[in-house]
Formats: sequence, structure tokens, C-alpha cells
Amino acid sequence: MRGNNSGNYRNPCLTMHQPWASLLVYGIKRIEGRSWPAPVRGRLWIHAASKVPDESTIRAMEYFYREIYAVNGITDIKFPEHYPTSRLLGCVEVVGCLRQEELACWGKVPESVRLEAQTNYCWLCEHPQKLLIPFEMRGYQGVYNLEKKIYEAAVRGLSPVASPLPVKFPLPDPHDSFSLQPGCISVSSPNLEASSEADRSSTLTLAIAGAQEAALQFSKKDQNSQTVVQNNIPYQTNTSYKETETVKSYNLRSLSRSREKDKTSSTNYSETFDDGTFPLYHEDKRNYGQYEGSSRYNQYRGADGRQPLQQPAKGSMASKKEEKRRVERYEGSSRQIRSSDAALSHTQPPSKVCYHLLFACNYI
Repeated sequence: MRGNNSGNYRNPCLTMHQPWASLLVYGIKRIEGRSWPAPVRGRLWIHAASKVPDESTIRAMEYFYREIYAVNGITDIKFPEHYPTSRLLGCVEVVGCLRQEELACWGKVPESVRLEAQTNYCWLCEHPQKLLIPFEMRGYQGVYNLEKKIYEAAVRGLSPVASPLPVKFPLPDPHDSFSLQPGCISVSSPNLEASSEADRSSTLTLAIAGAQEAALQFSKKDQNSQTVVQNNIPYQTNTSYKETETVKSYNLRSLSRSREKDKTSSTNYSETFDDGTFPLYHEDKRNYGQYEGSSRYNQYRGADGRQPLQQPAKGSMASKKEEKRRVERYEGSSRQIRSSDAALSHTQPPSKVCYHLLFACNYI
């Protein structure tokens, strides 16, 4: 059972898309097609959904009803001038519900009614009435109860509608409103159905195909909009997932190379020279020698930047003092390196860059 009241309907209402909602209230549409049987009998309020109909959909449905009414000789059909949305339009009387094959073979109704049987379940509607002033309101899925204040205001503004071809659906049991329900009509009339198929003109066949396509395209738009939104999420998720995986792979490779370098450096830390110093001490000493040499070279250049000044003679007192200060700096740096290495030995051994930074800070 559809609706938000589990079948306990006081003033049942059904939200429909345009142009089908207005066509039903104006009495042009007499069969409301659904994929589920009608849960109500009696008055059913019709509410137009918020989706604005396409012009092509409106033209296709109006053409469809012109053609099926022409089968019964009705050529003057007054269609609605406007197809409002998000409005309570009016009401109809639901007198029964049949399956598609039952209504298509039911000889007690006009041929134009039988041609409206295009869905699994066909709700049979009579006595259409429209509101002089449609009420703006929100709709819901399925059959739901109309709010009391809206109902009290709407029931006073109803106006009967002159249908192009009024239809009275005969009830098998006039005392039982649910006697006209699926399964009560015999479908063993193949001759009637075959003759109806043979009598269809090309324009009628085209009109039926256009109406089916309009309804199908309408449902496809809703499904495609949901599918696009749902597919965008996995697509974006997959994209970000791939990007994340690429970044993770790159970081893992970088981390692996860094660990290999640190591992190589840590293995070299255990090696010592004959003087008890570490290999890194001699490497940094060479680097500092290059830095010191370039600095000394720039320092002893002349004011014109072309001729170097005379450096202190080797073995002189100034040269010996400079050498002594250099050795003291190296020994102090070596002690700092050994103490830092001992402090970090329980974790991950530091990289060579750290020692270079230490020496750079000491000698700048």
C-alpha cells in the first residue's frame, strides 16, 4: 500500500507530473496509469508536481488525445491554457482499477478509453472538478492525506468540468465500491483486441508511440539525473582514490630510498679511521676545506676583484695560529656529532644532511 498513512485516507491526494495532472482534472484524461493498483475509491485530489513540463512533452500528449478522441468522432478538445506546477489543481472520482489487458478488452467502454491503457494498472476516473484558484502546496510520493485546512479551503472552490466524452464505468456490484478491481473483467476476447489493432491508423499508431516515448523519456530524465549524481560520486571517488594511491606510492618509494640512504649512512657510522674519527668527519672536513678555501680566496682578492692578495707564508706564526683554530673547531664539531649520534642511536640514525647543517652553523 502506497502513501504515508498506510491506507487510512481521509482526504487522499496524489501528486502527478504535468501535463498529465491538468489533463486529468480537465476530464481529457480518464485513465491514470500506475505500476501499482489504486488503494482508494471515491474522491482523489490531484496535485501538480514542481517539475516544469517540456514543450515537446505537452505537444506529444495533446496530439495523443486528439487522435484517440478522433476514433470516437470527437475533434473539438479544449486543452488547458497553462500547466501550473506545485499547485493543488482539483479532484476526480476513482471508481475502480483494472489491469492493462482487462481494460484493453473491455467492450463496455469507448475505444478511446481502451487506447489509454498503456500501463500495468489503470485507475478509472470520473467526475473531474478543478479549483478556480489552484492552491500552492508541497506534494509527496504515493497517496497521502490532504491537510485539513487545505481541504476545507479547497472543497469550497471546486468547479465541475465538462469532459469531451464523459464516461460512466459500470460497477459489477453497485453496493461495493471495490467490486471493479483487477481480475473482475474477463480477458478472453481476442477478437476485439485483434480488430482494434487492425483498425488503428498510422497517425494513431504514431500518436500512441509519441505518448509512450514522452512518458518514457520523462521517467528516463529522472532516472538519468539520479544516475549521473550517483555515478559522479564513484567517479570522483575513484579519481581521488587513484590520485591518493599514486601519491602514496610515490611517498613510499621516496621513503624507501631515504631509508636505504640512512641505512647506508648508519652502516658507515660504525667504521672508524686509525685516528678514531668517523668517516663523516673526514667528509665534512673536506667539504669545509673547499668552503674555507673559496672563502679565503674571496677574502684575499684585491679590491678590483682580479688579483689575489698575498696569503700568509706556510710555517709562519699566523699560519700556525690559523691551523690551530681550525683543528679546534673540527674537534669541537666532532664531539658534537658523536654526542648527537649517541642520543639518536636508539631511533633512526640521522642523515648526512643533518651533519652538514651542524657544520654550516658552526662555521658561518
